[in-house]
Amino acid sequence: MRRGKLRIYLGSAPGVGKTYAMLSEAHRRVERGTDCVVGFVEHHHRPRTEVMLHGLEMIPRRELEYRDTTFTEMDVDAVLTRRPAVVLVDELAHTNIPGSRNAKRWQDVEELLQAGINVVTTVNIQHLESLGDVVETITGVRQRETVPDEVVRRADQIELVDMSPQALRRRMAHGNIYKPDKVDAALSNYFRPGNLTALRELALLWVADRVDEYLQEYRGEHNIRSTWQARERIVVGLTGGPEGRTLIRRAARLAEKGSGGEVLAVYIAASDGLSSASPKELAVQRTLVEDLGGTFHHVIGDDVPHALLEFARGVNATQIVLGVSRRKPWQYVFGRGVSATVAVESGPDLDVHMVTHDAAARGRSLPTARGARLGRSRLIWGWVTGVVGPALLTLLLSQVLPELGLANDMLLFLTFTVAAALLGGLLPALASAAFGSLLLNFFFTPPLHQLTISDPRNIVAISIFVAVAVSVASVVDLAARRTHQAARLRAESEILSFLAGSILRGENSLDALLERLRETFSMQSVVLLERAGEVEPWTTAAFVGTHPVARPEDADVDMPIGENMALALSGRVLPAEDRRVLGAFAAQAAVVLDRQRLVDEAGKARELAEGNRIRTALLAAVSHDLRTPLAGIKASVTSLRADDVEWSEADKAELLEGIEEGADRLAALIGNLLDMSRLNTGSVVPLIRETDLDEVVPMALGGVPDGSVELDIPETLPMIAVDRGLLERVVANVVENAVKYSPDGQPVLVSASSLHDRVELRVVDRGPGVPDEAKDRIFEPFQRHGDAPRGAGVGLGLAVARGFTEAIGGTLTAEDTPGGGLTMVLTLPIAGDTPHLPPELPASAVT
Repeated sequence: MRRGKLRIYLGSAPGVGKTYAMLSEAHRRVERGTDCVVGFVEHHHRPRTEVMLHGLEMIPRRELEYRDTTFTEMDVDAVLTRRPAVVLVDELAHTNIPGSRNAKRWQDVEELLQAGINVVTTVNIQHLESLGDVVETITGVRQRETVPDEVVRRADQIELVDMSPQALRRRMAHGNIYKPDKVDAALSNYFRPGNLTALRELALLWVADRVDEYLQEYRGEHNIRSTWQARERIVVGLTGGPEGRTLIRRAARLAEKGSGGEVLAVYIAASDGLSSASPKELAVQRTLVEDLGGTFHHVIGDDVPHALLEFARGVNATQIVLGVSRRKPWQYVFGRGVSATVAVESGPDLDVHMVTHDAAARGRSLPTARGARLGRSRLIWGWVTGVVGPALLTLLLSQVLPELGLANDMLLFLTFTVAAALLGGLLPALASAAFGSLLLNFFFTPPLHQLTISDPRNIVAISIFVAVAVSVASVVDLAARRTHQAARLRAESEILSFLAGSILRGENSLDALLERLRETFSMQSVVLLERAGEVEPWTTAAFVGTHPVARPEDADVDMPIGENMALALSGRVLPAEDRRVLGAFAAQAAVVLDRQRLVDEAGKARELAEGNRIRTALLAAVSHDLRTPLAGIKASVTSLRADDVEWSEADKAELLEGIEEGADRLAALIGNLLDMSRLNTGSVVPLIRETDLDEVVPMALGGVPDGSVELDIPETLPMIAVDRGLLERVVANVVENAVKYSPDGQPVLVSASSLHDRVELRVVDRGPGVPDEAKDRIFEPFQRHGDAPRGAGVGLGLAVARGFTEAIGGTLTAEDTPGGGLTMVLTLPIAGDTPHLPPELPASAVT
């Protein structure tokens, strides 16, 4: 069965006309003879939207009972039975009422699509899951109903329904969106011009990215290599030289001239890993391009002009920015250079900008050969083999095997030449070839013991020997050099892979990174130094090893990182070829240090935000929840003191009971507030001792009505190691919360059992329960789940309970009760190796 097609009307904010546009599309399809029905459309009592429903067949909704209230949802079964060609389903991100076929409406839509039914739906940009944090930052409102981005991206058609903020606010003011009594609040809060403008930009950018994905897919499917100049994409070719910063800034200025311009900086490295680019400079240029809103790319390619053009065409670039060549005039004999080649081969679809800079025509060093670092011992053995070996061979052949023949003699000499190349490289091999040819001429070629050759055939033979010896030595030396380079590059790639992996994994341990650096280069110490300014003294940000230096100039190796940061290594001097990997370590160290500081600042900001939130909630609690019992007490006392009223004994008892209840409630609220304050300040110090659970739980039930709790605490339970006073508060808060939400006539069950090294206390109620996504949130301070009345407390009972539980080494979690309701699971450690105080200490010692 074919999958149905999905069309989405995407809006930037409520009221822009998504539902109206969807209904207009439905009327057009019905006029064309398409079987189109309404599965679910919410008109929100907007007259114009309600009128658009006329003339469309509507599938009856399904009614569901939830918390003594009747709700209606889309009847998926009815739609599947009706099986229309097209069905309209409004509000894709909607959360269905518990008891529905699926938890989310987008899951209903997915089921309809799987059945081959085409769906037309609506969603606002703020309901996309990936934009939740952004929208909350903009509007201050967290969207609880979201839809995964992938669901929207898979749509066959996405149509943006747009409206300017001013026009939307006019619609709001005219009463076309909300009822008149809600207009003023909406205009001054969510529908502020700044909010609407930001949401509109989010919607436009998201749709633009989706269009770009469609374009890339189409170009790939049709193998289109030429550039389509839909919007300006500027590629900056970097060499790692100092001119890169100038090129990046020039490209950014070009991008600013056109709306939606994009800058892509690319550095192309040779596939063998050999490069003269400065890692420090590349790191600076990467930071610069990202600060200017662009992206940095690292590409491998031996043919730099071809690789640059391939990259530009692959990203559908419109312009390429290159620097004028740094070559001196005489260096053009080696080729016309990257810039000129790109300009010639770019074709008519790519504009190439040649930017002058300070380093233009000042010269560029030619690549130098990098010899194999064979070590002193190998070099000595290479020279011994290449020089002493032929001499000993000459002595052996002259005295022991004089009749072996010139051809065999040459092969034996050639063997020493190859061995010299393997051991010591090219120079010992060349010396061996020259020395061996002289020995062959003097001792084995007639006339003997003279540096002359009478037979022309011997001249040819010795010449061939020299040529073969030099060739074989060169090849062997080149192979040895390439082997060394491959091994070195493999080691470097492993190190760079480790650094890249640490970035992706989000590792923030600066000490671990510096220790890895110290081990990699076998250093005595590694220090990351920084200073506030050029004239300020250096300070140590982090170090590993012994005897760290205080200044970069005191170290054996120093690697600058920007203007006011440096990496200093002590132990030995590193060769120049190791500075590339060292530069990567340095750049990563700076990133990790910045990340650590950002994490610390974010933590402090979260603490401040949490403190502000708690203070705000505390003010709200004081203004209402604490004032309410005080008002009741005040009213009762005033009534009792009134001289003009003769109260009966029953009335007096009732007023006194109200005073007592208000005082108890006030004491409980103040107690929870004080407990929360103690938890936030870390002043809760538990006194752990061995305790029987069946002694604590009955004491905690004094604040609940008789008959509201059913106990099942076996006497055979092992002793637990807890603070008795804190545990009593935990059980009291949890049980009181369960009793509050339990139906009349349904007692709360408090049972306990032993499991391995812990005891579990379960508080089971048959109340309305809590959704999975809210099970952790109910333990947060000042949180009241669902439709709990304001008089139910300040929302601190469960927060205090969990805080005290963690303080005594236990856990408190929430689970669903089979058959409906909520079960609180309190896990406590069994007394054993846990240090405890003598049992004679009173529980009131907890402060």
